[in-house]
Amino acid sequence: MPTREQVESALAEVEDPEIRRPITELGMVKDIRIDGDAVHVDVYLTVAGCPMREEITSRVTGAVAALDGVTDVTVALDVMSEEQRKELRAKLGGPEREIPFAQPGSLTRVYLIASGKGGVGKSSVTANLAASMATQGLSIGVVDADVYGHSIPRMLAVNNPPTMVEGLIMPPTGYGVRVISMLPFKPGGVTQPVTWRGPMLHRALQQFLADVWWGDLDVLLLDLPPGTGDVAISAAQLLPNAEVLVVTTPQEAAAEVAVRAGMVAKETHQRIAGVIENMSGFPCPHCGEVVDIFGTGGGQKVATVLSKALQAEVPLLGRIPFDVRLREGGDEGIPLVLADPAAPAAEVLRGLATRLGKRPRGLAGMSLGLTPASRF
Repeated sequence: MPTREQVESALAEVEDPEIRRPITELGMVKDIRIDGDAVHVDVYLTVAGCPMREEITSRVTGAVAALDGVTDVTVALDVMSEEQRKELRAKLGGPEREIPFAQPGSLTRVYLIASGKGGVGKSSVTANLAASMATQGLSIGVVDADVYGHSIPRMLAVNNPPTMVEGLIMPPTGYGVRVISMLPFKPGGVTQPVTWRGPMLHRALQQFLADVWWGDLDVLLLDLPPGTGDVAISAAQLLPNAEVLVVTTPQEAAAEVAVRAGMVAKETHQRIAGVIENMSGFPCPHCGEVVDIFGTGGGQKVATVLSKALQAEVPLLGRIPFDVRLREGGDEGIPLVLADPAAPAAEVLRGLATRLGKRPRGLAGMSLGLTPASRF
């Protein structure tokens, strides 16, 4: 017959799917009863109607059933009281939350993915970078900061709404990536337009960064709206240590606009990590000849102009070949890097993900806790 200690040890290995910490640590185990070879476990859910209830039940059942001598496992679900939820919030960070990624000691690499205009594939690049980094074992979060034109939830197949615990937002996941977007907070759903101006946009972005339980992220990606408007400025203010990735197409007209998006970094004193050229040459499926549908040289032009203007090297990180499946994957919620990792476009995206995800952060912008000594 299994002992209570053995069952508790098994449950200590069960993580909440959203918070990703052991349910024993979160106070979610209500009771354990052992009747011969049958084990009954009562579990607290954070909120009624929790979208992860079936997943939690499955994880608890699997962990306990693996114990020697256990032939039957029953899981009963209850809901935390208001006081228990307050205690949980205190464990996760307290009632007053700062933006963790803006703190001097943060080791999370933060990238603001910007473009001068819409239609260059910025969101597709963001979704594929995030999915690829997650497959490399990194903990990844994405803020869909394009409040007006949010599309990341569809691209990463995020269908569940976030869970609220005493004002703390537990982000849903898609392909191992934690995602927060304006979509689930709109009463009219996907067709409801957002008609906010500067102050409300700033507040929404601040909440996405401070009131969401992100956990310990390796990389946070922000999919910014195109242009140089309120959200881009607010993101720079709220995340002063973030780096900018500029996405453009080879077309000269798009490159000129992308330069202006990159120049925001000069005003906000941020570093540009590099330029990504999307929709580069299209390899003909019949003859193999590369067809430059959108022209050539746009990405390199952006990198060169920004390097000169900022007096710092801004590299062209990669040229993503045109592939219609990149668009199809976004519509279907299956990123190309997962659907066909061997595709030329997917290979470039995976290379970018490796370069950006594994790059050491360094000491730039970090407080070293040093005080200048007086000279005598």
